Amino acid sequence: MNSTTPDIDYLDFGIGILLSQIADGAMLAGHVDNEPVLLARRGEEIFAVGSVCTHYGAPLADGLLVGDTVRCPWHHACFSLRTGEVLRAPALTSIPCFDVERKDGRIRVRARRKPASRRSLPAHSGLPDSIVIVGGGAAGLAAAETFRREGYDGRLTMLSADTSAPCDRPNLSKGYLTGTASDDSNPLRTAEFYQDQDIELKLGARVGSIDTGARHVELTDGTRYVYDALLLATGAEPVRLGTGDERPHVRYLRTLADAHALNADAVASRRAVVIGASFIGLEVAASLRARGVDVHVVAPGAIPMQRILGNDLGQHIRTLHEHHGVVFHLGTTAASIGVGGVTLKNGATLAADFVVAGIGVRPTLTLAKQAGLELDRGVTVDPYLETSVPGIFAAGDIARWPDRRTGENIRVEHWVVAERQGQTAARNMLGRRERFDCVPFFWTEQYDFSLAYVGHAEGWDKAEIDGDLTARDCTVTYRRGGQKLAQAFVHRDLAGLRAELEFERAMVRNE
Repeated sequence: MNSTTPDIDYLDFGIGILLSQIADGAMLAGHVDNEPVLLARRGEEIFAVGSVCTHYGAPLADGLLVGDTVRCPWHHACFSLRTGEVLRAPALTSIPCFDVERKDGRIRVRARRKPASRRSLPAHSGLPDSIVIVGGGAAGLAAAETFRREGYDGRLTMLSADTSAPCDRPNLSKGYLTGTASDDSNPLRTAEFYQDQDIELKLGARVGSIDTGARHVELTDGTRYVYDALLLATGAEPVRLGTGDERPHVRYLRTLADAHALNADAVASRRAVVIGASFIGLEVAASLRARGVDVHVVAPGAIPMQRILGNDLGQHIRTLHEHHGVVFHLGTTAASIGVGGVTLKNGATLAADFVVAGIGVRPTLTLAKQAGLELDRGVTVDPYLETSVPGIFAAGDIARWPDRRTGENIRVEHWVVAERQGQTAARNMLGRRERFDCVPFFWTEQYDFSLAYVGHAEGWDKAEIDGDLTARDCTVTYRRGGQKLAQAFVHRDLAGLRAELEFERAMVRNE
């Protein structure tokens, strides 16, 4: 995985190719008038669409054809081959679609089609007149976009406690912190987008209460917003250290403002202590090392990420960081944080110009509890993401939903899951009855190492490695009682897509 746009292939689809050059079920990358184009064949049907994923620029030719769709190899976005429409997050923008001419055994790609016009929902009494979304993160924005894409033209309000518009949060600890991603690249949408889509985005809007009887939310400043349907997407907040974390040089990374402060530290300072060997903590460590900052990582476990990834993969990640100069202090925690350093419980003292806490997050449930929603270490939702109160849905880090693969209720703190839940919740709030059956997926990038994780395994008893971890070419399968729950893929993008599809098909078979 990387964020570079692939080179345009030499095949000129404007001139055309022989039909025999593309086999059934195959894809070819080429161009028309210097625009990258993907040609795909399904039986006798030939499709031509843009060949670059609109999320991070992955080459779709390296992805997977599933029916009349193509899935991105890096982060599993999905696009329609018939229309170019984006069907699944994390991509939010569709790809272009082209006319195809077949004549005398040759295929030629012709004019780019006009983008499909926005759907128009048939008017009926069941549609809500006013929808309110509480939350300005992944789930909230994905839901807002889906409402408009599905043709909803009623009043649509997003209330975000953040002072910044929805941003690309996964990149805050990666390219944004290394300095390779600009400020302009981080907002998910421009201010003009919200205006054009008639989405009323209120920033710095803290909701104090929800009146489920009167169907309105009230901000802490007393402003009220009436709703016919409500989506709670309040996300999660960092777990606080509780030991000197009020000091100004102690950082958390959740918001764009947090990222700005951490970026400034990375530029001006030379020594950092990262408390926590979570994905966020280790991504921050890698990014700070790319800036030349000396980094020490403190964590209570014996091996980083051991509970999630297992001994072998966790140890490999530790060795990777040590190779890049990171010093680990494992089996201990911070006892106190002073002006110039951190004292550990084992008695060691680490010098630090700034400290980054990455010890996990907790779902933000205050509003859900106040509204009387059923809770279970999150907001309990049904298969359609509706809460115990009719008309109120929940999505993202707060939602605990019934997983059809395992029969368990699960809550997952993944960006892609949050976006897809927002999309599904929006369609259901418009009257659909669409189960949320997304296979959880997340990715991490640390230095030149990338890992994709498909599925969900809160507890597992066996981790099997297929391939060569030292060569960064392997799959790790996590099982419990013999059941395959999840797989991690090291530099095996296509295998990750196939595993996702396998899990999806298994859910259908088990129905």
